[in-house]
Amino acid sequence: MPLVVPEVNPNDLKHHKGIIANPNCSTIQMVVALYPLHKANPIKRIIADTYQSVSGVGGIGALEELKTQVKQVLEGEVTTPHVFPHQIAFNVLPEIDVFRDDGYTKEEWKMLEETRKIMHADGLAVSATCVRVPVLVGHAVAVHVEFSQPMAPDEALKILSRAPGIKVLDDTSISLYPQPWSAAGTDEVFVGRIRKDASNAKGLVMWIVADNLRKGAALNAIQIAEEMIKRSWVKPEGDRR
Repeated sequence: MPLVVPEVNPNDLKHHKGIIANPNCSTIQMVVALYPLHKANPIKRIIADTYQSVSGVGGIGALEELKTQVKQVLEGEVTTPHVFPHQIAFNVLPEIDVFRDDGYTKEEWKMLEETRKIMHADGLAVSATCVRVPVLVGHAVAVHVEFSQPMAPDEALKILSRAPGIKVLDDTSISLYPQPWSAAGTDEVFVGRIRKDASNAKGLVMWIVADNLRKGAALNAIQIAEEMIKRSWVKPEGDRR
């Protein structure tokens, strides 16, 4: 079953047998941003730390729990978590999905496996820590990338500025960088704070943000359908040509 992000691996669609999978929302935005760089300078290692909004849980229960707990905390009341294992208001939880025996969560392991599969990079080293934050909509990922060869931040910025589905917001002199609040309700993957990794001569660090309900879910599925139609691998209902 193909796992597809149209900006990255659209040709994998032809291998479907009736089912095409939408990847994990954090994986989608990360590979959209990293794949153009990977094509120019193969990536050897990725360390990703995610900051995932409560809407990533699905349904309205998580959103309502955050809103209710914020009100309770501000009014000095005791909170009782139901959706999350602990209070989410004014808190961060390094636990998304269940823990595996190796100490990683299933969400973290999905980022590893899905990134390798989507980017066709079986030997890519990936490690992730996935964190739930008290944000309604919009996931963020802090990414440390090691390339095969050194890459200057300006070169990465130029590549990303030309890449499909990406909008670069990177001017620290005016505090311009991606934010979940402003990314909510948009279709792009936003990238900023592109800089050299001070610990790795072949590394870059960047900040990636996207609306997890749009690009992280619904929009990616629509783009898959559009790609299939464009390649005439499926036909819209009513098209008998």
